Amino acid sequence: MEQQLTIKKVLNNNVIIAAHPSYEEVVLIGKGIGFNKSTGEDVSFDKADKTFLLSNEQEKEQYVNLLPHIDEALIDFMNDILHHIEARMGQELNQHIHVALTDHIAFAINRAKKEMQFSNPFLFEIESLYPKEYQVATEVVTMIYDQMGIHFPEGETGFIALHIHSAVTDKTLREINRHNQLITRLVGIVEKTMDVEIDKKSVDYHRLVQHLHRAIDRVYQGESAGDEIRLAEMLKQEYPVCYNLAWKLIKVMQKQLNKPVDESEAVYLTIHLQRLTHKS
Repeated sequence: MEQQLTIKKVLNNNVIIAAHPSYEEVVLIGKGIGFNKSTGEDVSFDKADKTFLLSNEQEKEQYVNLLPHIDEALIDFMNDILHHIEARMGQELNQHIHVALTDHIAFAINRAKKEMQFSNPFLFEIESLYPKEYQVATEVVTMIYDQMGIHFPEGETGFIALHIHSAVTDKTLREINRHNQLITRLVGIVEKTMDVEIDKKSVDYHRLVQHLHRAIDRVYQGESAGDEIRLAEMLKQEYPVCYNLAWKLIKVMQKQLNKPVDESEAVYLTIHLQRLTHKS
């Protein structure tokens, strides 16, 4: 039997909010699902192409306020985009992406139509840290161009990748951006201290950024990178500049994260810095 739900609010022809026996309220998205429908009427759960929960009241209010300003064709297209992201990432996405990514892409389309230029200062870090998300974001940008003829600047690919990463890790964009800002700052310190311009496309840069990202995660999880006392002494003697720079980075991390950073991180940072600055 088809499950019948009661309509609580019709947002537009393609989106309704309905009462669900288990989840209180669900958002149903489907072509024409809200056409000529009214509050209190029944609707078949099976008619929805996509369903999701908005248990967070703030997100629900944001979504309700957002929809009147978005073309209904875009809402339908967003359904295809989210299906594509889920299929490519191989997992369900956190529900908040329905609000956040819809909001972002709608404004990105407006920016592109007005030919507003902007840059994404974390583009290289995003591509290095989240290669799969970045690839899927590139595919989303291609889908938008094929469907709407709108060309997004490269910076938008980075922002979409962050939304995807947020949805698969359940981390907030604020938290992700804070970590990216810290990594960008640390890389800047390396370039200034060593008086080099690091090739952002190089394998060694990629390894350094990946290590810094994992080091930040270890700080939050209270993990150690390992006990490498003898190796630390050797590196301190062999590569004093890189070793001292590693400790400078650690102190910046400790101050910004407001957490202690394990001393063993200096060993692995020194190795990365020596390899990277030697090639530079």
